[in-house]
Amino acid sequence: KMTNVSLATGNRADDGANASIVLYDGVCNFCNAGVSFVVARDPEGRLTFEPLQSELGQTLLEKFGLSTGDFQTMVLVEGDRHYTRSSAALRIARRLKWPWPMLFGFMAVPPIIRDTVYNVIATNRYKWWGRMDSCPTPDPAVKKRTRR
Repeated sequence: KMTNVSLATGNRADDGANASIVLYDGVCNFCNAGVSFVVARDPEGRLTFEPLQSELGQTLLEKFGLSTGDFQTMVLVEGDRHYTRSSAALRIARRLKWPWPMLFGFMAVPPIIRDTVYNVIATNRYKWWGRMDSCPTPDPAVKKRTRR
């Protein structure tokens, strides 16, 4: 049970049993658009969001032994477990409205292949979509699902 996570986010409508935190690069335009995309397709609000650069993001990165300065991956935190790169993305897709859960079938593809595709996007995301100087104030739909 994820009571500690639900208390950390402070905005869970449910009892926290299904709560998950998505850590994302808060200055990345592509990542922020991705958060908005997920929020629109997660009407039950099972996913919450926190920039990797935030205090909670940094705390969770440290907890899982991940880099606190390299934001080349999103992280999905589910209780005491975490997932990165394509595994995080596919697990997030599994929680969204139809047809997005179908993407979870790509978990059958070896991670070295999935993560190679993920890494190409992660490495080029600032060049292709740009970045901000600081984490923006999230729009109201996202703000309800963050601690900021």
